[in-house]
Amino acid sequence: MSEMINKYAEIIGQAAMDSLVHIASRLQGKRIVHVNSTRAGGGVAEILSSMVPLSEELGLDVSWEVIEGDESFFNCTKMLHNTLQGMPGTLSERQMDIYANTNARNAERLKDVLQDADYVFIHDPQPAALINSFPQRKGKWVWRCHIDVSSPNKGVWQFIKKQVSGYDASIFSLPDFAQKLPHPQFLISPSIDPLTEKNIPLERSEVEKTYEDLGVPMDKPIILQVSRFDKFKDPLGVIESYRIIKEHVDVRLVLAGGEADDDPEASEMLNKVREAVNGDKDITVLLLPSDSHRKINALQTGADVVMQKSLKEGFGLTVTEAMWKGKPVIGGNVGGIRLQVINRFNGFRVRTPEGAAIRARYLISHPWKMEKMGKNAREYVLENFLITGHLRKYMTMLISLDGNGEWERWV
Repeated sequence: MSEMINKYAEIIGQAAMDSLVHIASRLQGKRIVHVNSTRAGGGVAEILSSMVPLSEELGLDVSWEVIEGDESFFNCTKMLHNTLQGMPGTLSERQMDIYANTNARNAERLKDVLQDADYVFIHDPQPAALINSFPQRKGKWVWRCHIDVSSPNKGVWQFIKKQVSGYDASIFSLPDFAQKLPHPQFLISPSIDPLTEKNIPLERSEVEKTYEDLGVPMDKPIILQVSRFDKFKDPLGVIESYRIIKEHVDVRLVLAGGEADDDPEASEMLNKVREAVNGDKDITVLLLPSDSHRKINALQTGADVVMQKSLKEGFGLTVTEAMWKGKPVIGGNVGGIRLQVINRFNGFRVRTPEGAAIRARYLISHPWKMEKMGKNAREYVLENFLITGHLRKYMTMLISLDGNGEWERWV
């Protein structure tokens, strides 16, 4: 086996890796294509950055394509994203035209890649309409929804439903996200890659040096949230929680994140966050490039308390990352965070800034409990949310879509 395969086997066990290799052998000679809206920024891009090379290492013929669009298109798809997660709003006729026309242009550009693929994964709403340009497609097309559509804006969902009904299958992260569609639906969780710079073990000296380089003293407990500057990640609520904690415990707060290529609202939220900081020297706001994986690793490794106080969350890979580093996470009681954070076992789920503050104070004042919950958190990720298990489920799903009736045999 290759060096990469051996490294994964050291983490998940040789038997699990042998099973993965065996399942991959069933898909030899098949052409698989993933399509999303950005190659950098956000969880989908991170997953594909690991899944595609691992798939290739297993002998699969896999490629990753990214759709192109102008500002008007990504403003439209941001509206889709927000309203599918429950915000009020409607798509205008002009926005629908921009969406359809941009997808049609991308379909023409990617025609040779997609037309003859055996399997096509289309990730999230942005490229969902590509399928409309391929009525005579050869292979099976799967729509992979990564966002929380448990209570979507009904009008906008009907628009997206028209785009995705023609797919051969859909994948959602949680049962609550699944919708009525005329094809099979699968529940598959996102994952992290334990071999990437964001998730490998770091020496304490490197962690301390990173904090120093970023201008964050480690002289008092550090509360950290890593996420895009997005209203649904609730950075303003984290600042409010910090101020409650500060009344009782002297702490620092670090808000670290970046901007995704397909998120035009990030700059506006970042400005609101900076305004809310209001000159507090114990709050550090870090706008990091999308390739700052090792820095994020060091931040998570060195933090005392990790939060992800999302108001909506498709899954929350930053939760998974922190848990892998042995950190109990204080997360919003929403979406995919519920799938990861088991209350009082490997973290805490909260709904309010006050609740987050209470849990943070508890962890800071009970380091032995923090350590025990952190061990539980890492073990939970090992068992459920690594890229190897994620790819295994994708491959077995593809086998099932070929009509071989072997899904139960391979899961």
